[in-house]
Formats: sequence, C-alpha cells, structure tokens
Amino acid sequence: MKLRALLFFATSLVVAPAHAGLFDDEEARKQIQQTSARITTLEESSAQQTNTQLNLQSQIEALGAQLRNLQGQNEELAHGLQGAEKRQQDFYLDLDTRLRRFEPSDAPVAAVAPEGTAATTETADDLITENRTFEVAHGLFQAGKHQEAVAALQNFLGKYPDSVYAPNAHYELGTALFALEDYENALAAYRVVTKKYAYSPKMPDAMLGVASCQRSLKAVKSANETLKQLVSKYPNSDAAKEAKQRLSASQ
Repeated sequence: MKLRALLFFATSLVVAPAHAGLFDDEEARKQIQQTSARITTLEESSAQQTNTQLNLQSQIEALGAQLRNLQGQNEELAHGLQGAEKRQQDFYLDLDTRLRRFEPSDAPVAAVAPEGTAATTETADDLITENRTFEVAHGLFQAGKHQEAVAALQNFLGKYPDSVYAPNAHYELGTALFALEDYENALAAYRVVTKKYAYSPKMPDAMLGVASCQRSLKAVKSANETLKQLVSKYPNSDAAKEAKQRLSASQ
C-alpha cells in the first residue's frame, strides 16, 4: 500500500509539470510506466523476502524439534546405560557373594583346592547363564514385545527364583501383563515385589502398579488407599509424584 501511495505521489509530480509545459503527454506516460514498473519490482522483491523469512522460520522450528527429539533420545540412552550398569553391578556383587561360599575356611588350601575349584567354575558359569537369561527377557520387555517378554520372564523366574534380578523380573512381568490387559495376573506379579522384596528400589513403582491394576479392576477405593500408602512410605520417589497427581485427579 505504501508503494502504491508513492506511485500516486510520483504520478502527481509527473503530470503537474506536463501541464506546465515541461513534458509532453508521451513523456509523462513513459515516466508513469517506468515508476509503476519500479514499484512492481520492489513489491515482488519484498514478497520474495517475506517468503524467504517464512521458509527460514519454518526451517528453524524444524531444527528445534529435531534437537528436542535428539535430547530426548540422549536422556533415554543415558537412563538405559545407568540401568545396565546397575544390573552389572548387582550381578558381580551376587557372583562375589556366591563364590565366597566355596572359599576354604580353616582347611589348608591344597586339601580343598580341586573340589573347590570345580564347584567355583560351575557356579560362575551358572551365574553367567543366569545373567544372560535375564538380559534376554529384559531386552524383550524394553522393546515392547510384551507377549514374548512375559514368557521369557516367567521362564527366568522358574529357573532362578532366588536371583538378584528376581525383584526386577517380577516388576517387569507385572508391567508386561498390564500392557496385555491381564490385570489380575499383573496385580499378582506386582504384589510379589511389594510383599517379598520391600528392600528393592522397584518397591515404589510396584506399588504404583498395584494401584493401576486395582483401578483397572474397578477397585477404586483400594487403588486410592494404595496410592496414599505409596506417598506416605516413599514421598520423594517419582512414583509418589505420580500417585499425588492421580489422587488429585480422583477428588
């Protein structure tokens, strides 16, 4: 609009001198046409600049979204690495504890070395197999292959019921069953953690899982009681934060 106003002003300047005899009609028309062409060129250039700015803005927003996505993936990988390191630490701690059972106490080393060595080697191999078995089941769970994870976790717990990974295995079994909408069996798996492995770091999450199953089974009152217990026992846990939100939403 401003450019068109300039055209009108320029036309007035050109036409007025024409009436004064400085330019004839043909020259005046040429001046008007030239001015109009310049204005059209400027408008087209302005429109191109606007489109360029919009394209740049779109590209910046797209790059920002990609950056946020990469940051999320990085956080997820870091969390997974921490979990793997924790499982590895638990594995070697359990291995060391079990191997100590075969160490000689007061007897001379030479007298018990052959038998102790054989037993120790066998136990180490068993623990490595145990660790690998759990890692396979855990990998299926992490990949969201819930049906396969349920079978693998049940197989693991059947073979290694006293494993250091048992609390995690029961928790993951409950979560996989919940995803398959098998709420009763999921509740049973979660309750194994809450009743047998109260020392486990998975305890708050297992209690949250119990509440989720209870709500899905229409036991809303019991679910809210479980959430209140969770907040009371583990107030600083992430599960407690989720429990508070659920209790607020149910009011």
